[in-house]
Amino acid sequence: MGAAPFGGVLVVSLEQAVAGPMASQRLAEAGARVIKIERPEGDFARGYDKAANGVASYFAWLNRGKESIALDLRQAAEWGLLRHMISKADVFIQNLGHGATARMGLGATALRADQPGLIVCDISGYGAEGPRATAKAYDLLVQAESGLISVSGAPGAEGRIGVSVADIATGTNAALAISQALARKARTGEGAHIQVSLFDTLAEWMTVPLLHHDYLGQAPAPAGLAHPSIAPYGAFTCADGERILISIQSDREWRVLARLIERDEMATDPDFATNNARVANRAATDGAVACWFAGQSVAEAERALDEHRIAYGRLNSVAGLSVHPQLRRSHHSHGLGSVDLPASALRCGWSAEDADVPDLDQQGSALRAEFGVD
Repeated sequence: MGAAPFGGVLVVSLEQAVAGPMASQRLAEAGARVIKIERPEGDFARGYDKAANGVASYFAWLNRGKESIALDLRQAAEWGLLRHMISKADVFIQNLGHGATARMGLGATALRADQPGLIVCDISGYGAEGPRATAKAYDLLVQAESGLISVSGAPGAEGRIGVSVADIATGTNAALAISQALARKARTGEGAHIQVSLFDTLAEWMTVPLLHHDYLGQAPAPAGLAHPSIAPYGAFTCADGERILISIQSDREWRVLARLIERDEMATDPDFATNNARVANRAATDGAVACWFAGQSVAEAERALDEHRIAYGRLNSVAGLSVHPQLRRSHHSHGLGSVDLPASALRCGWSAEDADVPDLDQQGSALRAEFGVD
C-alpha cells in the first residue's frame, strides 16, 4: 500500500446523517485521522436500520475508519474539549442545522479568526443565504425542490430516486473541495471557508434539463428507461423474456447496429442516419431494434453485441448485484460482528479497505486523555 496523501491530517467532524459523514469518510480513506463528534445519544443515522449485520447500513458504510466521541455541547467542559480538538485540527466539518455552530461560537468566522490555516466546511440544505436558508432539508425534499423527481422515472406517479443522491453527491462535493483546500494550504498555508449545499449540488446536476427548459422551451419529461435526447436507448426484450439495455451514443455506433440487425438501409436513410432524426422517429427506430432482439435469446444477443462492440447491460436487481461477478467487497468489523460492504469505488493504492466501524464513544476515553484541558 502506498503512502496515503492525507496522512497526518486531522479532521474534526461535527456530523450526522449522510452528507457530513460521506465527506469525512472520503478523507479517512485518503489517510486522514477523522474524529467524529456525536451527541450523547449518538448520530441518529445509527438508528436507520440494522441491515449491516446488526448496525445501520448507512452508518456502517460512511463511518468506517473514524474515531467516535460523544459530547454534550451544552456543558462548558465538553464544549471546551471540542474547541481544543479543533485548535489542533486541519479541517473542521459540520452539517448541523442552519446557524447552529455559529450560536455555539464555532462558526467559520470565529474559528478562522483564531486559526487562519483552518479549513472549515459547512454542509447545509440550501446554503447560508436566500429564502430557504433556514429551512430543514432532507434528501427527498431536495430531490423534489430541485426538479430531479420531475425528470426521473417513468411517466405517471412520481417517485424518489432509490438512493440518497442529494446527500451522497453533496458529501462527495465537500470532500473534493476540502481536498482542493488542503492542496492549496500545503503551498500557501492558507485555510478556507467552504460552503456546500444539497440544493446547489442537485441544481448543478440538473443543468441539462434546465437548459432544455430555458433555451428550448420544454424540459424533458420522465422517459422510463429511454433517454429524452438519444435513440435507440433503453430496454429490449429477447426471445426468452430477458431484457437487455443498449445505449447508442454516436451515429457511427448506429451504423454498426444497423448492420447487426440487418437493417443496413437505416444507416443512411435521412429519417434514421442521425441521432436527431432517430429521436424524431423514435417509434420506428425502437421498433426495428426490438424486432431483432425478439428473435434472439439473451445469450445470442449478448454474444452478437460483444462481437460488434455495442454497449449493453442487463436489467439487474439488487439480488443480481449481490452476486454480480464484477462486484468487489470489503470486510469491516463492528461491535456486533462484521459486515461486507461494496468496496470503495476509489482504487488508489493507499485506501485501507478493512477499517472498523466505531461504536458510540468507542474512542471517547482515549480522546479525552489526549485532548483534555484543565
